Amino acid sequence: MGTDERVIEAAISSFGTRGYEATSLDALAAELGIRKQTILYWFPSKEALLEAVIDRCGAELAAALEDALARAGPGWDRVEAVVRSVFRLALRRPALLGLLREVSRLGPPASTRLMDELDPLVERARAFLEAEMAAGTMRVTDPRLVLLSAYSTVIGVATEVEVQRALGVEPTLRAMVVRRRELLAFLRSALVVPGGGGGVSDRSGGAPGAGRGARGRDRPARR
Repeated sequence: MGTDERVIEAAISSFGTRGYEATSLDALAAELGIRKQTILYWFPSKEALLEAVIDRCGAELAAALEDALARAGPGWDRVEAVVRSVFRLALRRPALLGLLREVSRLGPPASTRLMDELDPLVERARAFLEAEMAAGTMRVTDPRLVLLSAYSTVIGVATEVEVQRALGVEPTLRAMVVRRRELLAFLRSALVVPGGGGGVSDRSGGAPGAGRGARGRDRPARR
């Protein structure tokens, strides 16, 4: 791993756990065993480092969601695949989820940069919700408001891992599974019309993961 990659990874960890304002370039340099000037060689300012971190985390989140959707079935299965993917990230890369929470707290321009990175996925998700609502499988409401609320809720619950660790409590896998199950039940009751059928995302063309990549498999992602 090159020096610039090491700096980005250290920044993800620190920004995502201690917070952006609480992290100094001096502290990062000391942690990495390098000089502050070395960091500034790669990233001219702390703001430039934050931008690189946002780009990395946004790309990693998007890749994880794309992979999950490529293997998901139609309709509700796509929503479940996204939630499961985020929770897997929370267990494997808790600092990354913490960074997403921190970016939301910072607001523009940091949050705008993250949303720009995720915009292709957001647009596909909006089209998916509109198609499901039109077909009567999901409740009719403002799809953008649904996406904003779902994003905040899922990230908030998933990042409880990092909050607990900050308090000295190591979360268990069982606890995470329970929280994921509760969240999925909440989202399903809020979105899905009872008896509305299996969904139309395999026919709509605008659904998340509609292309499904080269693998093209049509089964729910349940790992």
